Amino acid sequence: MSQMKRNRLVLGDKTLKDITDDICAPLERFPSKGWVAMFLGAKTLFLFYAVILGIIIATGIGLLGVNHPIGWGTMIITFVFWIGIGHAGTLISAILFLFRQKWRTSVARTAEAMTVFAVMTAGLFPLLHTGRPWLDFWLFPYPNQRGPLWVNFRSPLLWDVFAVSTYATVSMVFWYIGLVPDFATIKDRAKNKIRKAVYGALSLGWRGTTRNWSHYEMLYLLLAGLSTPLVLSVHTIVSFDFAVAGLPGWHTTIFPPYFVAGAIFSGFAMVITLMTLVRIGFPQFKDYITIDHMEVMNKIIMTTGLMVGYAYGSEFFIAWYSGNMYENFVFKNRAFGPYGWSYWIMVTCNVIIPQLFWVKKFRRSIPIMFVVSIFVNIGMWFERYVITVTSLHRDFLPSNWGQYAWSFYDAAVLFGSFGMFLTLFLLYLRLFPAISIAEVKPVLNVGRDTKPKHH
Repeated sequence: MSQMKRNRLVLGDKTLKDITDDICAPLERFPSKGWVAMFLGAKTLFLFYAVILGIIIATGIGLLGVNHPIGWGTMIITFVFWIGIGHAGTLISAILFLFRQKWRTSVARTAEAMTVFAVMTAGLFPLLHTGRPWLDFWLFPYPNQRGPLWVNFRSPLLWDVFAVSTYATVSMVFWYIGLVPDFATIKDRAKNKIRKAVYGALSLGWRGTTRNWSHYEMLYLLLAGLSTPLVLSVHTIVSFDFAVAGLPGWHTTIFPPYFVAGAIFSGFAMVITLMTLVRIGFPQFKDYITIDHMEVMNKIIMTTGLMVGYAYGSEFFIAWYSGNMYENFVFKNRAFGPYGWSYWIMVTCNVIIPQLFWVKKFRRSIPIMFVVSIFVNIGMWFERYVITVTSLHRDFLPSNWGQYAWSFYDAAVLFGSFGMFLTLFLLYLRLFPAISIAEVKPVLNVGRDTKPKHH
């Protein structure tokens, strides 16, 4: 029996030298006009974000739409949204590495960077949401020398502090360790003394010896093993922010798996969005981030989209099956109440639109996947909006009902956070190798018929 032919992971008959040249090019050449235009746009949005946050800190959380009875607003919605986006990076890197999936090599580095920047963006929200960010050091369980100030370990918001900080730390270390061999390559190619010194320091004295590689592979495997349970635990703990409350619509056991599936869903959508932009901004990367890579990620988006759709349906079923009139009311109100429009935006974007990927032609079309990925991220933001607002705005007493007073500052915080994320991401594309040189070279011959040319 002849072995089934595998698709090639690297196109264009590259030599090993071509790979190094292509991946190092964005770091060594003057930035393109497209990159400069995107960076100036992102930086302007980031500066606007900094000003808005300054005004909110100086004036108070009352500038946002939070009111009675909706005490949780944009801050928590956008926090959960960014934490979700941070999931695909670690999943692609760690879990697919442990399963020995070779296709991950071209997209893993950028997905990891996306994770780190998304978690950094998300990390600001719980700190700001306290309303007094200058007292945020009270969240840390430092030695209790100052009387009974110990943090409340029963609060799920404190579990968030531990989960997110652990996730951020492990993700950063994992990302950095993967970069070390490539930093050494850039140092060796550097013609400028400062550049040589900086990348030399970052490469931690890497010499590419067998011993270096042996230690590197062992550490990378350990970190991949540590990161894998974190992917599941972090968003599970974020879901506990809602699930441990006694409110109908929140107090459900499906939240942890449903949040994890949703996080992977939105994370992969953001990877598709960013990879499309990277392919446009750096055309030489099209040989490494191929349509095959994009198609595999689209299949994952379609699968997790179906899981999220199943969760939406099962929530209604359980509300009906439980016979609890409050639970029943919340879900009817969610779909057909004053905020029904946001519920149907969520269902359309997250469940209906990704079904386009059943068609192979759509799965492999860059414009279609880019548009679908944008819709998925809009839908996932609305999912968090629906969960937060529709459960709070109508509680047990009709006399206590109210609407969310959406303000300019809510929109400014949401859009400004993209400015921070994109500024960091664009800087990364210019300063770090966006594809792992050390990992792409070993998969160069996958799917090739001929032996590679030597340089």
